[in-house]
Amino acid sequence: MSTASAYTVTLTGVQGTLVRVEVDASPGIPGLTLVGLPDSAVREARDRVRAAITNTGMAWKACRVTASLSPASVRKRGSGLDLALACACLAAFDALPVGSTQKWVMIAELGLDGAVRPVHGVLPMVLAAVRAGRPRLVVAEASGGEAALVPGAEVAIASSLGEVLGVLRGDDEPRWAVAAIPSTAPRQGPDLSDVSGQATPRLAVEVAAAGGHHLLLHGSPGAGKSLLAERLPGVLPPLTTEQVLEVTAVHSVAGSLDPQRPMVVEPPFQAPHHTASAAALVGGGVGVARPGAVSLAHRGVLFLDEAPEFSRVVLDTLRQPMERGAVELARGDATVTYPARFQLVLAANPCPCGRGGGRGLDCVCTPDQKRRYSARLSGPLLDRLDLQVPVLPLTRAELVEGGSGESSATVRGRVMQARDRACRRFAGQPWSTNAEVPGSALRSVHAATRDGTAVALDEAARGRLTGRGVDRVLRVAWTLADLGGVDRPGAAEVAAAVQLRGGGLPWAA
Repeated sequence: MSTASAYTVTLTGVQGTLVRVEVDASPGIPGLTLVGLPDSAVREARDRVRAAITNTGMAWKACRVTASLSPASVRKRGSGLDLALACACLAAFDALPVGSTQKWVMIAELGLDGAVRPVHGVLPMVLAAVRAGRPRLVVAEASGGEAALVPGAEVAIASSLGEVLGVLRGDDEPRWAVAAIPSTAPRQGPDLSDVSGQATPRLAVEVAAAGGHHLLLHGSPGAGKSLLAERLPGVLPPLTTEQVLEVTAVHSVAGSLDPQRPMVVEPPFQAPHHTASAAALVGGGVGVARPGAVSLAHRGVLFLDEAPEFSRVVLDTLRQPMERGAVELARGDATVTYPARFQLVLAANPCPCGRGGGRGLDCVCTPDQKRRYSARLSGPLLDRLDLQVPVLPLTRAELVEGGSGESSATVRGRVMQARDRACRRFAGQPWSTNAEVPGSALRSVHAATRDGTAVALDEAARGRLTGRGVDRVLRVAWTLADLGGVDRPGAAEVAAAVQLRGGGLPWAA
């Protein structure tokens, strides 16, 4: 009996840390002691590992076994350490060749019968292992397609502990995982051509997609607010390879990946119910906080239908992620950061009864009810919405005509051209869309024409725009310029951006 080691990975949020599992088997009172800040799931591995080893036909030595998880200062979480711990124990029992366990990084849970089971967060774990210079990994068979997505990773899959031992002894050849191939089929989903009329809201959706702007659609029920919001992902550009890995990593940690398609290749769409809590929206939970809807919508769309029905406290938790593009969740034993570069779309009725903005409909709400309803959307939140457009009820002609507008594919073509112009303009700079450009750059490097700037400043002087509102109008003006093929936004683009920003909610007065 001696000492042995193996490698695995633990996660804090979407950040992985390589863990060295060191095991010492020495004479003494039989038992397995874990040191190195293990959480409850890791401590429970003692029983799972012992049962898996004996049920695989191997002997558990009657000795004192001490397992150290290094670095000792990092909290170790989850059941993904099981396989590495079992193999390190067997190597310390002299049941495996010396050094065989140090060649692989092992990420999997063990069943009592020795089955190798998948765990959440495999993709960011594999990324961490490759970055640490250890590209050879062993994962559960169900995790193989996801793990092999990481460039440079050599991923072997296994269905049982016995299969892993055969590879470590050199008796069997590894079964190598094949990366999941993203679909190249045309996008399936709601199409913008289904929307009747609504020329201005359709333009707002196109501008939002081209510049990455947040959007508020307000109007009476049945006018098409939800239809428009649900079609925004269909006009967004496809995710880049780097963005695919970012988004898939978040969904992997959340455990929301489809085992048959372990790769998120299209902009995600999240639409939580209005009863959702703050933890459900921005993330939370017991122990290490889990990603919420804002992170699951990373590089995609977060749609809040009937927005004033959400709690004001819940809505205001969105303000910080909207500015930073990330959400930081502090808990007693850890602080985790999840990416949250999403596009927020809010849909709101004019009043609780929904008739306040209708044509020929009598509103039954009292002024106090309207005030309390509109107050759910705070001023600071509204100020962060670049586009605020009314969605009017359809006319008789529009109802008869039906959906006859441009398709999502046609609009997406213009959106991609506009984003290409922005990317060339921002070459070598830390932002890629107009919505991300800071105000200082909008007044210096990426300034509008003198006439265009004057339009925005005049609106601010009249009290119609705040300082933040001026910056957001200029960002939208740049997007309109990109869509129109103009080198710099002038008075026409800035004036149009002011119109698309609106004057706030008409029923809030």
